[in-house]
Amino acid sequence: MAGKARDQQWLDDEQARAWLAYMRVQLRLAYEMNRQLQADSGLSLSDYDVLNALSSAPGGCMQITSLAATIGWERSRLSHHVKRMSRRGLVTSDLAPSDRRVTEVSLTVQGRHTLAGAAPGHVALVRRLFFDGLSKESLPQLSKALETIYENILANGTLPRPDVDRER
Repeated sequence: MAGKARDQQWLDDEQARAWLAYMRVQLRLAYEMNRQLQADSGLSLSDYDVLNALSSAPGGCMQITSLAATIGWERSRLSHHVKRMSRRGLVTSDLAPSDRRVTEVSLTVQGRHTLAGAAPGHVALVRRLFFDGLSKESLPQLSKALETIYENILANGTLPRPDVDRER
């Protein structure tokens, strides 16, 4: 029994290989994206994540709790980051007119222009570093695997399901 318990504490060889590969990709890709965004547009990858999520929301506005769930952050981290972005004129953060207990974050005109300026370089980098290394045949398999993993995280993780994923 002790051997079986010990085996469950560790990943098997194929799991370890996949996990290490994922971690290498995730860490290196985040570094490269952050570096490119900083150099080209003065945005951090975190800034880009917030702006991108807001740009997809109706009216460019989301409740802070929904925004946090959408980008996978804790609410307190997002609150601090939104304050910094607000000082730079990229977003606004105010109490919702319909419910003064709720904070809403909105994309400003400057934020929308900054995102639009940053997007082409970001997309080119993602295409070059991520997609150019894949065959057309492997892309659907990768997409399906990542979607399956994401659903498992939503089902078994601690953050609430993002509003955009609730209709699934």
